[in-house]
Amino acid sequence: MAAFLDQAGEQVVEVPRPKRPAVRGGRKTDMIDAIRAAKEALASEHLIQPRARGEREALRVLLVTRHGAVLASTAAINQFKGLIVSAPDDLRAELRKLKRPAQISRCAQLRDRPAQSIEHRMTVRALRSTAQRVQALQTEAKDLEGEILGLVRQTAPELLELQGVGPITAARVLVSWSHPGRFRSEAAFASFAGVSPIPASSGLTNRYRINRSGDRQLNRALHTITLIRMRLDPATKTYVARRIGEGKTSRDAQRCLKRAVCRQLFKILERSDRTPTISSEPLDAI
Repeated sequence: MAAFLDQAGEQVVEVPRPKRPAVRGGRKTDMIDAIRAAKEALASEHLIQPRARGEREALRVLLVTRHGAVLASTAAINQFKGLIVSAPDDLRAELRKLKRPAQISRCAQLRDRPAQSIEHRMTVRALRSTAQRVQALQTEAKDLEGEILGLVRQTAPELLELQGVGPITAARVLVSWSHPGRFRSEAAFASFAGVSPIPASSGLTNRYRINRSGDRQLNRALHTITLIRMRLDPATKTYVARRIGEGKTSRDAQRCLKRAVCRQLFKILERSDRTPTISSEPLDAI
């Protein structure tokens, strides 16, 4: 509907979810919800542009489908482990010495043995079916990741050159960012990502707490990037150590790092020429 109205020349804005009525049992209809959303939009200082379609929507549907395949694969692996635990002794002893990938490959090729008991034959069949399902889901997730990588390289290849940014995290950032000009500033983008500091001072105590709102999938992508940089990047290790030396906790230091990474990503995405470059700015500068 948003795309149809936009193509028809209507002004379309994105409105956050309206607040629930303070009184329990408040009225709710589509008309009441529409009026409440319109009132909140009129009271907002800054209106949000709707997300773009095209490449951004293509990335979104691929991410959703891959996420479903990964969840289904995890559930199938857990079921596979449970089948091994309850399998007959001879079959369990045969599989126990193997690692999980080897177990899956081995069970996917198991054959029925008519001489065995009904319990053994049905357990083999269940293990084979579950292992083949795991392999199919893992292959599906890998193929979808390849499609995502191709779209990211076509849309913003400079993201992949950054430390700690892979195809999935880059796609998640692109889906949430959408297009140039959607966010009025990098501070608005940080607030949307849930990495902006929230003042929590009282009296003589000056402190900030972690923002737990915003786009949690984007926040998760930033969290993944910071974890990789904290483990592999010497400059990031020095930055975190300095922050901790200033009296901040490790969580506060990581929050500051996520805010810096968010600022860096926003600058690259909003760059008009879109030239693939690796930022050489120190953490304090970004």
